[in-house]
Amino acid sequence: MAGATRYDDLARAIADAYPSLPNRLQGLARYALDNPDAMALATVAEIAREAGVPPSAVIRFANAMGYDGYLPMQRVYRERLVARSATYRERIQTLRASARDPGDLVQPIIDSAAGELERLREHLDGRTLKAAATLVVGARSVHVIAQRRAFPIATYLVYALTQLELRAQLLDNTGGMLKTHASLIRRDELLIAASFRPYAPEVVEVAAGCHQRGVPVIAFTDTPVSPLAAAAKVRFDVGDNFALPFRSLVGSMTAAQALVIAIGYALKPARKGRARRT
Repeated sequence: MAGATRYDDLARAIADAYPSLPNRLQGLARYALDNPDAMALATVAEIAREAGVPPSAVIRFANAMGYDGYLPMQRVYRERLVARSATYRERIQTLRASARDPGDLVQPIIDSAAGELERLREHLDGRTLKAAATLVVGARSVHVIAQRRAFPIATYLVYALTQLELRAQLLDNTGGMLKTHASLIRRDELLIAASFRPYAPEVVEVAAGCHQRGVPVIAFTDTPVSPLAAAAKVRFDVGDNFALPFRSLVGSMTAAQALVIAIGYALKPARKGRARRT
């Protein structure tokens, strides 16, 4: 197997290989998907230390991805980094080091959110939006689930889909009935699930159950190796800066809004004319 020459192809190859990799290499796979900038700039020893593995595992990981060594794989990451116009990671590190009071810490959060939007610009494509919109429009009804930090995504989607005059229901575990309600979702319906690290077990469980019963699932999550990924027919990877204590929802909310707009375009003209503003 020859190593990929483009970053998108490499990320896809890592995600595809992940289930069959040994535990240490799975840890490296997660690190590589979460930290492409570090993969471009760090040495083998630095990556091994950050990922919690011996340096030899980094070389084995590169070999498993089809490269003769780490440097050929690192070139793919470096080409991605050169192609990007914004260096938000450098800005955030500088601001964090020079913070004099809590007010100075607001700027890194703003820069992280801006970086999140830049990553969304890089990776969100029209094919993903079209595939997700087709599933929504074709479903008899849509069920949406999210917990904890991702909960605003679910409430927005239910609101927006209702404004488009589509049947949408929030699965929120009122009265402890989440599992019962989820078990009643039929194959001609649809589940939209959102969860990010640390993943909400209830969301992962509901998505897996729906997938096993043949219910199509759209996932909003952070990486291709998220526990939601295996259940998703269409997936939006909208990761954020996991190192910050207060992580942004800017990218995921923007992706959700982009999906709503795509759904509006996919609806028949007569229905679009009746839909209200979202």
